[in-house]
Amino acid sequence: MKTLHQIRLATAATLLGAMGAAHAAVESLPGGPQVLGLYFQNPVTPIAKQERFLMDMMLWVCLGIGIVVFGTMFYAVFKHRKSKGAVAAHFHESTKVEIAWTVIPILIVIAILIPATRTVIAQESHSDSFMTIKVTGAQWKWGYDYMAGPGKGISFWSTLTTPYSEIYEGKDLPNNYVLAVDHELVVPVDKKIKIVTTSDDVIHGFYVNSLGVQMDAIPGFVRSTWFTAEKTGTYYGQCAQICGKYHAFMPIVIKVVTMPEYEQWVAQWKKAHPDSTPPADGAAPSKT
Repeated sequence: MKTLHQIRLATAATLLGAMGAAHAAVESLPGGPQVLGLYFQNPVTPIAKQERFLMDMMLWVCLGIGIVVFGTMFYAVFKHRKSKGAVAAHFHESTKVEIAWTVIPILIVIAILIPATRTVIAQESHSDSFMTIKVTGAQWKWGYDYMAGPGKGISFWSTLTTPYSEIYEGKDLPNNYVLAVDHELVVPVDKKIKIVTTSDDVIHGFYVNSLGVQMDAIPGFVRSTWFTAEKTGTYYGQCAQICGKYHAFMPIVIKVVTMPEYEQWVAQWKKAHPDSTPPADGAAPSKT
């Protein structure tokens, strides 16, 4: 009979083999999820780059603090252990120590606060936007209204194209089966895009990692953010708030193209949808 240890080894080998096969069948998606990804996706906007810098900075600061604190503690325990005849010192307070452990944390906080504040202020700067797009979350899809700038009047819903039945039946599906949509949000490269979020029902989260965009869509509220993509390509995101049964199936797909390609897309859309005309002031276009 197999020993308990042998059974454990066999089980672990089976699980690792299954995980390896699963990973072999799935490929990283450019502009989207990465196989075994444990870090930020490649940033393509100034804000996304600043967010990754802040993450790296905080990681190194915390690592440095941990090394100093635990290194000092372990050194003191080892160097002044009882077996070496160490005798504990008796004192009540030290002005130098009090000043040190007050001033040093303040300096660390200031060093963190300056770049973090700069990024937060930049995130809230919506002026000089090239175009404005209203994003409406709904169970379970996204609505896009081009409110200002080239393409004003274009309006549509973006919905997952993979049927739920195929997802649950475990059929042989393409790599991006939970990210493929019928209509992508198309924007020009190197242009400041203002995003205005709201919701038709419950709270949703408009989140695209590569673009450094994350803003809740709340019923009855209008909130805004922005991004400037510095590289063409297709970038993927998902709803970041648990919004119901099919929360996992309302992806965000943003296609960043050159300005001539964007103008061509606008012309083609309006030709195919003659009713996509700019709305009157204060009115929102109806989605197609």
